[in-house]
Amino acid sequence: MIVLKTSRELGVMRKAGIISQKALRLAGEAVEPGVSAWEVDKLVRQYIESEGAAPSFLGYDGYPASACISVNQVVIHGIPKKSVIFKKGDIVSIDVGAYYEGFHGDNAWTFPCGEISDEAKALLDAAERSLFLGIEQARPGNRVGDIGRAVQEYVEARSYSVVREFTGHGVGAEMHEDPSVPNYGTPGRGARLTAGMVIAIEPMINQGRREIEVKPDGWTVVTRDGSLSAHFEHTVAITPGGPVILTLPD
Repeated sequence: MIVLKTSRELGVMRKAGIISQKALRLAGEAVEPGVSAWEVDKLVRQYIESEGAAPSFLGYDGYPASACISVNQVVIHGIPKKSVIFKKGDIVSIDVGAYYEGFHGDNAWTFPCGEISDEAKALLDAAERSLFLGIEQARPGNRVGDIGRAVQEYVEARSYSVVREFTGHGVGAEMHEDPSVPNYGTPGRGARLTAGMVIAIEPMINQGRREIEVKPDGWTVVTRDGSLSAHFEHTVAITPGGPVILTLPD
C-alpha cells in the first residue's frame, strides 16, 4: 500500500533527510587512505544520535551497523569492519539513514578515496547523472517506469549495467515502503506518481555485467564479474510542483 504524506509529515521527513545527508557528508569527508570502514560507521552513528535521531539501519533485520559501506566491487550492504581499510584509488559507497520523530531519511553516495582512475571517475559521473535524470521524472502523473527508464537509458548508452535485484522504494514511517522503484523499466508503466508520495531513487550501476551475488554473511552484495559498482541515492517527495529532494543541505 502506498502511503501519502501530509505537509506536516513532509516537514518532519525533511528534518530526517537533512540529518541523514549531513551524516553522509561527514562520512564522505572521512574517506581517506588508511581509514577503516568501522571508523566511518562510528562517526555516522555519533552524529545521528547527537541530532536526537537514530540510525535507520542499525538492527534492521539484524544488520549490525549504522551505515552500509561498500568498496569497489561491493554493490550495496557492505558491513563496516575494522579490517576494511580504504586504499588510494578505491571507490567507497556509503548508505546512511536517519530515523527522526517517526520518519526516515535515506541517502547514499559513492566517494573517491584519493586519486582514482579515469574509468572509475567515468562510472561515478554516469551513476550520479542517472540519479538526477531519474529524479526529473518524479512528477505527478508520471509512473515509476518513467524513472527507471531514464536511469537505464543513460547508463546503458555508456555501456554500464543496471542492478535489477535491488531497487529504490517508498520511504516514510517505515524505511522501505511501497512502491518499488526499479532502475530500469518501460515509460508509462508501473505505479502512478501522486503528490504526497515519498520515494528513494537509488541507481546501483555496474561497470561490467549486471549479475550480482550475495556473500555468505547474508548482506554483502558484490558484482559477479568483480567489476566496480557505484551507488547514489536521494529521498524525493512528489509534489504538485515537481520533485523535491529531501536529502539535500539547507
